[in-house]
Amino acid sequence: QVQLVESGGGLVQAGDSLRLSCTASTRDFYRYGVGWFRQAPGKDREFVAAISWSGVGTYYGDSVKGRSTISRDDAKNTVYLQMNTLKTEDTAIYTCAADRTWASTSRTSEDGYHDWGQGTQVTVSS
Repeated sequence: QVQLVESGGGLVQAGDSLRLSCTASTRDFYRYGVGWFRQAPGKDREFVAAISWSGVGTYYGDSVKGRSTISRDDAKNTVYLQMNTLKTEDTAIYTCAADRTWASTSRTSEDGYHDWGQGTQVTVSS
Protein backbone atom coordinates (compact mmCIF):
# COMPACT_ATOMS: atom_id res chain seq x y z
CA GLN A 1 0.00 0.00 0.00
CA VAL A 2 1.23 3.47 -0.89
CA GLN A 3 1.40 6.09 1.84
CA LEU A 4 0.15 9.49 0.77
CA VAL A 5 0.81 12.68 2.71
CA GLU A 6 -0.95 15.93 1.94
CA SER A 7 0.38 19.35 2.81
CA GLY A 8 -0.21 22.97 1.98
CA GLY A 9 -3.57 23.51 3.59
CA GLY A 10 -4.30 26.38 5.92
CA LEU A 11 -6.40 29.43 6.63
CA VAL A 12 -6.65 31.93 3.80
CA GLN A 13 -8.93 34.72 2.75
CA ALA A 14 -11.38 34.64 -0.10
CA GLY A 15 -9.61 35.45 -3.33
CA ASP A 16 -6.30 33.98 -2.20
CA SER A 17 -4.47 31.03 -3.70
CA LEU A 18 -3.14 27.80 -2.25
CA ARG A 19 -1.06 24.95 -3.55
CA LEU A 20 -1.71 21.58 -2.04
CA SER A 21 0.83 18.78 -2.31
CA CYS A 22 0.38 15.03 -2.21
CA THR A 23 3.60 13.14 -1.70
CA ALA A 24 3.83 9.39 -2.06
CA SER A 25 6.06 6.88 -0.36
CA THR A 26 6.71 4.91 -3.52
CA ARG A 27 9.30 5.63 -6.21
CA ASP A 28 7.02 4.30 -8.90
CA PHE A 29 4.39 6.94 -8.23
CA TYR A 30 4.64 7.72 -11.93
CA ARG A 31 2.58 4.58 -12.52
CA TYR A 32 -0.35 5.89 -10.46
CA GLY A 33 -3.30 8.01 -11.40
CA VAL A 34 -4.07 10.49 -8.65
CA GLY A 35 -7.17 12.33 -7.57
CA TRP A 36 -8.11 15.01 -5.09
CA PHE A 37 -11.35 14.93 -3.18
CA ARG A 38 -12.77 17.24 -0.56
CA GLN A 39 -15.33 17.01 2.17
CA ALA A 40 -16.97 19.94 3.85
CA PRO A 41 -18.73 19.61 7.21
CA GLY A 42 -22.08 17.93 6.81
CA LYS A 43 -21.56 17.20 3.13
CA ASP A 44 -20.57 14.20 1.07
CA ARG A 45 -17.07 13.80 -0.24
CA GLU A 46 -16.72 15.55 -3.58
CA PHE A 47 -14.41 14.98 -6.52
CA VAL A 48 -12.08 17.92 -7.11
CA ALA A 49 -9.48 16.95 -9.70
CA ALA A 50 -7.53 14.05 -11.13
CA ILE A 51 -4.44 13.46 -13.20
CA SER A 52 -3.51 10.41 -15.20
CA TRP A 53 -0.32 8.46 -14.59
CA SER A 54 1.24 10.11 -17.65
CA GLY A 55 0.17 13.58 -16.64
CA VAL A 56 -1.44 14.09 -20.02
CA GLY A 57 -4.98 13.69 -18.78
CA THR A 58 -6.25 16.23 -16.26
CA TYR A 59 -9.82 16.44 -15.04
CA TYR A 60 -11.70 18.83 -12.79
CA GLY A 61 -14.90 18.94 -10.87
CA ASP A 62 -17.33 21.66 -11.82
CA SER A 63 -16.83 23.47 -8.53
CA VAL A 64 -13.14 24.18 -9.21
CA LYS A 65 -12.95 24.11 -12.98
CA GLY A 66 -11.22 27.20 -14.31
CA ARG A 67 -9.75 28.06 -10.91
CA SER A 68 -7.52 25.07 -10.28
CA THR A 69 -4.66 23.21 -11.89
CA ILE A 70 -3.49 19.71 -11.09
CA SER A 71 0.03 18.70 -12.00
CA ARG A 72 2.67 16.17 -11.06
CA ASP A 73 6.40 15.99 -10.50
CA ASP A 74 7.30 12.34 -10.54
CA ALA A 75 10.91 13.08 -9.64
CA LYS A 76 9.53 14.23 -6.31
CA ASN A 77 6.76 11.63 -6.11
CA THR A 78 4.35 14.51 -5.73
CA VAL A 79 1.10 15.70 -7.23
CA TYR A 80 0.05 19.32 -6.79
CA LEU A 81 -3.30 21.05 -6.74
CA GLN A 82 -3.04 24.77 -7.36
CA MET A 83 -6.23 26.53 -6.35
CA ASN A 84 -6.84 30.17 -7.19
CA THR A 85 -9.54 32.68 -6.40
CA LEU A 86 -10.58 30.67 -3.39
CA LYS A 87 -14.13 30.99 -2.13
CA THR A 88 -15.59 30.36 1.30
CA GLU A 89 -17.37 27.33 -0.15
CA ASP A 90 -13.97 25.80 -0.87
CA THR A 91 -13.56 25.25 2.85
CA ALA A 92 -13.13 21.51 3.36
CA ILE A 93 -10.71 18.73 4.15
CA TYR A 94 -8.81 17.95 0.97
CA THR A 95 -7.61 14.40 0.51
CA CYS A 96 -5.53 12.88 -2.24
CA ALA A 97 -5.96 9.35 -3.48
CA ALA A 98 -4.03 7.16 -5.89
CA ASP A 99 -4.40 3.94 -7.77
CA ARG A 100 -1.99 1.97 -9.91
CA THR A 101 -4.88 0.70 -12.02
CA TRP A 102 -6.42 4.15 -12.32
CA ALA A 103 -8.77 4.67 -15.23
CA SER A 104 -10.17 7.95 -16.45
CA THR A 105 -13.64 6.44 -16.57
CA SER A 106 -13.67 6.09 -12.79
CA ARG A 107 -11.74 9.24 -11.96
CA THR A 108 -14.59 10.90 -10.08
CA SER A 109 -15.48 7.86 -7.98
CA GLU A 110 -13.93 7.04 -4.63
CA ASP A 111 -14.03 3.40 -5.72
CA GLY A 112 -11.50 4.25 -8.41
CA TYR A 113 -8.76 4.78 -5.84
CA HIS A 114 -7.08 2.25 -3.58
CA ASP A 115 -4.74 4.42 -1.53
CA TRP A 116 -5.77 7.49 0.45
CA GLY A 117 -4.05 10.16 2.46
CA GLN A 118 -5.21 11.61 5.76
CA GLY A 119 -6.23 14.95 4.35
CA THR A 120 -5.34 18.58 4.89
CA GLN A 121 -7.70 21.29 6.08
CA VAL A 122 -8.37 24.28 3.88
CA THR A 123 -10.34 27.11 5.44
CA VAL A 124 -11.32 30.14 3.43
CA SER A 125 -12.56 33.14 5.35
CA SER A 126 -14.62 35.97 3.92
